Amino acid sequence: MDRENIRHFDMVLVICVALVFIIGLAFLYSASSSLRGGLSNFLVVRQVSLLFIGLVVGIVILLIDYRRLIDAAFPLYILNMLILVLVLFMGSKRLGAQRWISVFGVAFQPSEFIKVSFILAFAAFLGNRADRMEGSDNILVPILFFMPPFILIAIQPDLGTALVLLPVMIAMIFIVGVRFRAIFLFLFFGALSTPIFWNFLKDYQKKRLLVFVKPNLDPLGAGYTIIQSKIAIGSGQIFGKGWLSGTQAHLNFLPERHTDFIFSVVGEEWGFVGCVILILIYFVMMFRGIRIIEETKDIYGKLIAAGIVSYLSFQVFVNIGMTLGLLPVVGLTLPFISYGGSSLISSIIAVCILLNVGMRRPLF
Repeated sequence: MDRENIRHFDMVLVICVALVFIIGLAFLYSASSSLRGGLSNFLVVRQVSLLFIGLVVGIVILLIDYRRLIDAAFPLYILNMLILVLVLFMGSKRLGAQRWISVFGVAFQPSEFIKVSFILAFAAFLGNRADRMEGSDNILVPILFFMPPFILIAIQPDLGTALVLLPVMIAMIFIVGVRFRAIFLFLFFGALSTPIFWNFLKDYQKKRLLVFVKPNLDPLGAGYTIIQSKIAIGSGQIFGKGWLSGTQAHLNFLPERHTDFIFSVVGEEWGFVGCVILILIYFVMMFRGIRIIEETKDIYGKLIAAGIVSYLSFQVFVNIGMTLGLLPVVGLTLPFISYGGSSLISSIIAVCILLNVGMRRPLF
């Protein structure tokens, strides 16, 4: 990196990510302190260790011009797709889903990393066809590119992670110039086809969607977690009960409190004010990402930035929405806060690629 690159390094974005991660460690400790076997210290230490792994990979990414990453995008994407196929045959099953695979005793979730490899490969694919895509209604080819990873992830089943690819695809084809009319028609016919997809959902996924419409339909089963989540957030009121003082979490009423529903712990212990502060930090992160999109002249860099911003913002929006009962529970983590190695490392990689694009955008 030369001085010009370093001068355009987005320190505000880095500070926001660091703040969110520190907040996440505090609430990971709080959420896990009531787990059996004194897991809170272990989970926090493991999360910090995973952070350092992500940072090592991230620093390497920062040192490489993102255009080199574009050159390697398709091999990385194909490798990730092959691992997704292996998961279906060799993956370990947890909580009814076959999403993990082990390499030398280390388990990871390939569907988390497909988000980044898909963005890079799709950016290379669209960037090479930018002149032909601008002002067109040609949405079929991008859909065909999008469907294989979507299907492979959905049948694990991991509908939440599969759905992340949808806003990523839409944002990127919008950037490349596909007409809004074509995008609207795609979403419209997709909505009309939902009764068909209903038949392919697992029973627990159907229950989650039904509970979203009527939470008291199964209050001790599929609706239990969301009911407890809303109680936790509501009981926090304006300023919260205080760190380590949340009753829903510490009395074990709230399941998944250190992973998908960690925002509920934030709401209970920090209240409305704490939730707003956290959301504002996320907002600044996304605003800095949008600024990179606007200032990048290179179509490949612009596409990559758009994909990463849409991926992270969609996860934040859906995770918070489902803990509040405003969206169905789809099992998406809250970036940099929820416990999980694959999620954390993939999010760090995504932000480092975004920083990479931002650092080198004045060159164009």
